[in-house]
Amino acid sequence: MFFDRAKIHVQAGAGGNGIVAFRREKFVPKGGPAGGTGGRGGDVYVIADSDLNTLHSFQRKVHFRAGRGRHGGGNQKAGATGEDLLIPVPVGTVVRIAESDTVLADLVRADERALVARGGRGGRGNAAFKSGRNRAPRLAENGEVGEARWLALELKIVADAGIVGVPNAGKSTLLSVISQARPKIAEYPFTTVVPSLGVADVNHVQIVFADIPGLLEGAHDGVGLGLDFLRHVERSRVLVHLLNGASPDPLGDFEVINQEMTLFNPALAERPQLVVLNKIDLAEARAIWPQLQEKLAERGHELHAISAVTGENVQQLLYQVKTLLDALPAADRTETVETLPVLSPEEDERAFSITRLERDLWLVEGVAIERVAQMTNWDYYEAGMRFQRILAATGITDALREEGIEDGDRVQIGVVELVWGFENALGE
Repeated sequence: MFFDRAKIHVQAGAGGNGIVAFRREKFVPKGGPAGGTGGRGGDVYVIADSDLNTLHSFQRKVHFRAGRGRHGGGNQKAGATGEDLLIPVPVGTVVRIAESDTVLADLVRADERALVARGGRGGRGNAAFKSGRNRAPRLAENGEVGEARWLALELKIVADAGIVGVPNAGKSTLLSVISQARPKIAEYPFTTVVPSLGVADVNHVQIVFADIPGLLEGAHDGVGLGLDFLRHVERSRVLVHLLNGASPDPLGDFEVINQEMTLFNPALAERPQLVVLNKIDLAEARAIWPQLQEKLAERGHELHAISAVTGENVQQLLYQVKTLLDALPAADRTETVETLPVLSPEEDERAFSITRLERDLWLVEGVAIERVAQMTNWDYYEAGMRFQRILAATGITDALREEGIEDGDRVQIGVVELVWGFENALGE
């Protein structure tokens, strides 16, 4: 089975914890703070691999996790950075955030890669908190949790030329003749139910052809497997529109396929197209050839004739495809995506909101404060005091009081739940 869609979960590595440590050396009775910072967690990337042509491997493995950063050490030793994770996907894979359907990357060149989840920052050791007022701090941070998200992967075949047409027009036969591809071929419609790729050598230049399964009227609305097939047409630089010489209405077939492609994506109407009448070895095809040639000329298309079975004019067709490709501007190269794109107007990380969930339970939400809460190591008294100062500095303390919080109420900030008004919690 051809798998061109998958859904996976990626988890970047958490940062390593900072530690509380002091210098312990002979003849240095009052050594200063020496706790090192934890290492950054590993990032998660997807990378285009030219050796892959399907998303089948993601049917068996769904969860992917990068390495976490190492904890800091004494003598201000920083922890090692977590190992990045590279997830190979086929060339032509579109990567989206599953929940929002936002595109993160469109990988159309081999070895391109995109960052899809950032590793967490390493927590600072107590050496980082030394100041003129506090020469021996006894606090350290936990490492930041790495980003995690569900990704939707969608494969769109990348080809120089896409062979399109109605079912049983002879697309698979043509692909088998011009390349080493061996698609299933039979004398009935819908033999091809998955796209096939083949490489033709034309004057020592390799041209990648894609056999797009036959389309039906209504394909843009999902009739048959229309939507599953049409998206593969988008990647083709030129189209070879194959007409069935044995069809009772080849011109009608031509109009239907063009209409479906245009309704699916109007840009396909501008795609260079070679119109080819196949099965010219049949008497009925030769009979309609002059009239069909004239009618297509009126529509601005030159009609070519081949027989994929006998090979008649097939080599000339390949030369015409190469000429058409050579006349096109060089394909734009998609740059490697090293950072996640801006998905929305940049949010203010210091912004926060307060919600009363229950009579004695308050929820404080905000990017910055949730990060601080998660990275605070609550085992240290000084860490709790520092967190209270941050609440006051950001205005959260005053905002909670204005909302009517009382001693003993619970306050949930990210993964942390604290009690208001008690020592080493949220009160002063």
